[in-house]
Amino acid sequence: MKRAAFIGVGNMGGALARAACRAVGPDQVVLANRTGAKAEAMAAQLGCSVADNGGAAREGEYLFLGVKPHMMGSLLEELSPVLAQCHQEGQDKVLVSMAAGIRLKDLRPYLGGAGYEVPLLRVMPNTCVSIGKGLVGLSAPEGEWESRLKGVEDILAQAGRVERLPEDLMDQFTAVAGCGPAFIYPFIEALADGGVMAGLPRQKAMLYAAQTVMGAAAMVLETGEHPGVLKDAVCSPGGSTIAGVAALERAGFRGIAMDAVLAAWKRNGELGK
Repeated sequence: MKRAAFIGVGNMGGALARAACRAVGPDQVVLANRTGAKAEAMAAQLGCSVADNGGAAREGEYLFLGVKPHMMGSLLEELSPVLAQCHQEGQDKVLVSMAAGIRLKDLRPYLGGAGYEVPLLRVMPNTCVSIGKGLVGLSAPEGEWESRLKGVEDILAQAGRVERLPEDLMDQFTAVAGCGPAFIYPFIEALADGGVMAGLPRQKAMLYAAQTVMGAAAMVLETGEHPGVLKDAVCSPGGSTIAGVAALERAGFRGIAMDAVLAAWKRNGELGK
């Protein structure tokens, strides 16, 4: 039995599959996708195997479900008879949902055909896991076995950081960590555009902007200092940096960033209904 099966290899599922191949080896990973050609192309690139949904469920120990939220119920109903058969053969599976906005308790009824309490966990990654620099939220029902949580952490060890958190904080986590890269990329682009306006070549401006954002993030993580303290350390009295900070404040930069997170959090709740 392989360590991990990924059913649905779109942006999120595909990114985690890449991380899993780095962590446990491609020989321990199987892929399945509604469009088979997509799974086959990724498997050829990564060196792992391909199956249909039922085959992936039979082959894998941890089943990572990366389909769209509105498709999750039908997928679980499809897998339930396979899970029941595997259970009878003494090969229980652990299901790991990646569905944004859908709580584990709302998925449980779709597994009635399995005939037993299938272990069910939930993760939410961001796309940066594809290069090993991501963040993954991991939630489980109270009392779930430590070994199962550790199993997910081991499979995703090369994804970046795996953060355990209560499920009632998963939508908030998703709004910051899952959606956050899409908020950061326009900022990097805007920094680079400003550099071009000031006279930098486009390629250099993009490099300088991206490296600066990466370095600033590392400063927060590695020093443990509050971002405001680190900002103040760059701002000399009457200098160019404080002039730029003032321009951001006049434009409502921080308020806009907060609004983006709140809008994403609200939408997560809507997706789960």
